[in-house]
Amino acid sequence: MIPIDLPTIWAFIIAFAVFVYVVMDGFDLGLGILFPLFPEKRDRDVIMNSVAPVWDGNETWLVLGGGGLMAAFPLAYAVLMPALYTPMIAMLLGLVFRGVAFEFRWRTTKERNKWEIAFAGGSLLATLAQGVALGAILQGIHVSGRQYAGGWWDWLTPFSILTGVALVIGYALLGATWLVMKTEGELRDRAYHLSWVLLLAMLGAIGAVSIATPFLHVQYTHRWFAWPNILLTAPVPVAVAAVTVLLLRSLANKYDYQPFFLTLALFALSYAGLGISMYPYIVPQSITIWQAASPENSQIFMLFGVAVLIPLILGYTAWAYWVFRGKVKPESGYH
Repeated sequence: MIPIDLPTIWAFIIAFAVFVYVVMDGFDLGLGILFPLFPEKRDRDVIMNSVAPVWDGNETWLVLGGGGLMAAFPLAYAVLMPALYTPMIAMLLGLVFRGVAFEFRWRTTKERNKWEIAFAGGSLLATLAQGVALGAILQGIHVSGRQYAGGWWDWLTPFSILTGVALVIGYALLGATWLVMKTEGELRDRAYHLSWVLLLAMLGAIGAVSIATPFLHVQYTHRWFAWPNILLTAPVPVAVAAVTVLLLRSLANKYDYQPFFLTLALFALSYAGLGISMYPYIVPQSITIWQAASPENSQIFMLFGVAVLIPLILGYTAWAYWVFRGKVKPESGYH
């Protein structure tokens, strides 16, 4: 009988939940980041109506990822949360401001500008905080025994700021290509133009993070460049280059759907690169997934729950996107 590696299974489940959150909420946050670049009320109404039917279910995956981490890897949760309190609180505040502003903007005329600022600011803050937290994890957490041993500001470094800015650019590109897919006319044309600029910026950000990451730890350098590891890691940058060529071509030909899905492919490849760098550590260079895992019986019990929960979430999410598929027209909308 082949043994079942439960910690690896749960690491994959949590990684899957986080990636689906990035896919689902990334373009939503990106629209908020791009919001100030579309000053016309008519354009802003269309932008918000393009995500209004689906935006409020995206945080489900964030809850699943965070809850799964706490339940399946309690030691990692206990170490990571104190190290990331500040960016995590900033992210949650940003998501709250964005969520409240999303609904209240439609209910008022006099205070609309304030809610639009809150929507854009909350989206930017949440995205920047997510990227900073990612960078702080990747650069390593100070651990002594079974607890966090660093300071309050250890998360704030040039590398974490770099990853924060990179994620802002990436989400903005997702938002621009979403508008290409969902809108028409002048708004769509402006989204094409923004997509070109943001794609070049994102490629620069990917390059900068990729160059900086191997210098964080010698293990990262060995993982990516030592023989024979390089035979397994080399396909990732090659695939990034191939997807980039296809994305440039799709923008040049002004396709509607390809730019968005190819941008998602870039995110998937970047996420795969992150996994290659970190595995098998859940707290880089300190705690592996096996050291952090909860008891086997607990993990088996929780698997029955996610076996039901994840298909249900995927099902109703797919149905929502299917029902509200197609272009969003200025004269019609969700609100």
